[in-house]
Amino acid sequence: MKPSPIHFPNYPHSLPPIPSLLTAARLLPRVQMSSSALQRAAASPTIPPLPDNLIVLGCGAVSVDYLATVAAFPNPDDKIRSINLKVEGGGNAGNALTGACRLGLKPRVISKVANDAQGRSLLAELEGDGVDTSYIVVAEEGNSPFTYIIVDNQTKTRTCIHTPGNPAMVPEELAQSKLSSALDGASLAYFDGRLWETALVVAQEASRRRIPILIDAERPREGLDDLLNLATYVVCSEKFPQVWTNAPSVSSALVSILVRLPNVKFVIVTLGEKGCILLEKSTTEASEMEETEVDSLLESLRTKVGGSSGIPTCISSEASLRICADGIGAVNGRLHVGTAEIISPTELIDTTGAGDAFIGAVLYAICAGMPPEKMLPFASQVAAANCRALGARSGLPRRADPRLAPFWL
Repeated sequence: MKPSPIHFPNYPHSLPPIPSLLTAARLLPRVQMSSSALQRAAASPTIPPLPDNLIVLGCGAVSVDYLATVAAFPNPDDKIRSINLKVEGGGNAGNALTGACRLGLKPRVISKVANDAQGRSLLAELEGDGVDTSYIVVAEEGNSPFTYIIVDNQTKTRTCIHTPGNPAMVPEELAQSKLSSALDGASLAYFDGRLWETALVVAQEASRRRIPILIDAERPREGLDDLLNLATYVVCSEKFPQVWTNAPSVSSALVSILVRLPNVKFVIVTLGEKGCILLEKSTTEASEMEETEVDSLLESLRTKVGGSSGIPTCISSEASLRICADGIGAVNGRLHVGTAEIISPTELIDTTGAGDAFIGAVLYAICAGMPPEKMLPFASQVAAANCRALGARSGLPRRADPRLAPFWL
C-alpha cells in the first residue's frame, strides 16, 4: 500500500544535492535567552580551565536526520504539510560527541557511512564541529544511515523512522592499527550500543588498556549485555532499567544494575522533564550498617526538591549508605536526584537528541572530574538548551554559552 506523503523523499538516492549541513547550521538563528538567564550568567564566574585530557573515543551511530514539524501527528492515510523542515546530522554517537566537542573535548568517532551525498555531508558537519572523523569507514557502495523524524508541534513529541546504513559495519573494516591509534591517549570510551560487533572489539581493547567505558543503554539491543559487562558508567533511558532487570521500580532497578555489574561506578536514568536519578557505588565499606530501602530513600529526596526555581539542581542522600532493594540485594553507595529545567511551551521546540546532549555533557563532566552534584544539573542544562531548537544538534550549547555559566561554579 502506498504511504501517505508528508513531503519527505522516499529514498536518499532520489534526493537533490544536499548543501553542506555545516553551512546550514551556521545560518540558524541564535537562541534567545530570558532576562533572568542573562542575569544569572552575568553574575557567574569565569569559565574554568579545560580538563587535562580532552580526548574521548566514541563508537556508534551517525546518520542524516530529515526533520519535519507538523501541526499534529497524522492519522493513517492522511495527507498533511510540514510547518518546518530541516536536514542535519544525527545518530546517538554523532550527537553526543558533537555536544562534548562544543563543550571543549576532542572526540574521535568510529562509525561507517557511504560515499554518497549524505555521507559526505555527515563528515563535513562533524569535522566542522571539531570531531575527528579519520576513524570512520567510508564505503564506496550502499547508502549512509538516515532517519525520518516527525515532530508533533502540539504534543512536542517526535516519531523516528530509521533506515540503517548499508552494508553494515563489521569488525574487519577496522584495522588493528586504526583501533590502536583511535584509543591512544583517550581518557574515556563511549558506546551507544550500535554497531555492536565492532563496538565490542573496541570496548575489549579499551578495557584491556584500563580506559573507562560509558555505555548508553537506550534500549535492549543485540550485544548490549556484553558491552555492559565492560562498563564503568551507564546512562539509561527511562524504560531501560526495568525492562533489563524486571525490577518493580526504577530505583530498585538501579540497585539491580549495580549488583549485576560490579565494575560500574554509577548508573544514571534520564527521565525527561522529570529530571534524572543517579546511583553511585561507594568505595567505603558499609556492610555492617543498617540498610536503607531505595524506594523510600528516593521518595524522601524528591520531597526535598520542593519549590524548584526551574533551574536544574541536585538533591543527594548521605554518603556511603547501605542501599537495598527487596529481593534484589544491596550496594554501598549514594543516591542523587537531579531536576530538569522548566521550559515554557513557547520555548520548547523539539526533544530530539535531548538524551544525546545529556550524555555529551556527562562525557565532559567525567573528564573534568565533576562530582554528581555538579554533573547532573550541568548535563540537564545542556539537554534543556538543545530542546530549544529543531533537531539533535542545532541547539547544542558551546562552552562559552552564557546559559552554562552558572553551572561552572
